[in-house]
Amino acid sequence: MSVSVVIPCYRSARTLPLLVPRLLSVLRDLAVPHEVILVVDGSPDDTWTTAADLALHAEGVRAIHLSRNYGQHNALVAGIREAEFDVVVTMDDDLQHVPEEVPRLLAALEGDRLDLVYGVPHVEEHGFFRSLASRSVKAGMSTALGIGAARKISAFRAFRTHLRDGFEELSGPHASLDVALSWATTRVGSVRVHMSQRKHGRSNYSLRLLLRHAANMVLGYSTAPLRVASYLGFLVGALGLLLGGAVLWRFATVGTAVPGFTTVASMVALFSAAQLISIGVLGEYIGRIHGSGMGRPTYVVRERVGSSAYYELPRQSTGAGTAARNAH
Repeated sequence: MSVSVVIPCYRSARTLPLLVPRLLSVLRDLAVPHEVILVVDGSPDDTWTTAADLALHAEGVRAIHLSRNYGQHNALVAGIREAEFDVVVTMDDDLQHVPEEVPRLLAALEGDRLDLVYGVPHVEEHGFFRSLASRSVKAGMSTALGIGAARKISAFRAFRTHLRDGFEELSGPHASLDVALSWATTRVGSVRVHMSQRKHGRSNYSLRLLLRHAANMVLGYSTAPLRVASYLGFLVGALGLLLGGAVLWRFATVGTAVPGFTTVASMVALFSAAQLISIGVLGEYIGRIHGSGMGRPTYVVRERVGSSAYYELPRQSTGAGTAARNAH
């Protein structure tokens, strides 16, 4: 097995010098060909300077600088497309994902003959509202997008690199790696891992960004909202028929002594709300089609620094080492 580790980086100038040496030590102990790809997602601080310096002085580290901030999943897609080895591991840059847990992911991937393994924390290290929002997003993915393994999803993953062929044509600004991976395999598992407390800064994923990401996934990868709009139309139509029947019954039994302003106003409000919701959903889809039609990129690479490392396997694994050298 050869391993490419992809790390999206944003405001991580203080954590990368701690993370990368620990990660390289773990990968060297595994005695496999490996590389670490640092994707700097248009960070406004000194993250690029730090990542480029690590790539220049640490063997097996590459740094990729995106031209602006595209978002975590877009940065992941950029790094995954640069990966050279058999397995891709993705992890965060804030030291909450423990480098020493990477072998646990790889062991589950190989031992259980899976294509994709998620590292699920024993204990969530986020706040209550952040964890609640995260669980809600995963539940929505499971229901709306039909992703059976949605509740296992985390940013700490290991998967076989050939899965990227399943989203080779992925384009546009609204990328979701987990949805894209679900297109390529159903052989998905998870393993319990330890997570550390964040030592520096705070998470860039606020509740607002989580909700925005959820909307991107549902609107970008599913037609469920369109079906919901249709169901809403049927529901409001049925309610309108009931209200119309009530109006006719009142006319037949009571007459027109009392004007039916309240009933009419209620019906108008209901139908107007249903129409506006449906138009809004359609507008979101049309806007995304328009954005894709204009050719908005998933990411643009500004510059690259460094090269991948290669470590020969032990002599007793000559056959596997030869195959890996030939592939490399």
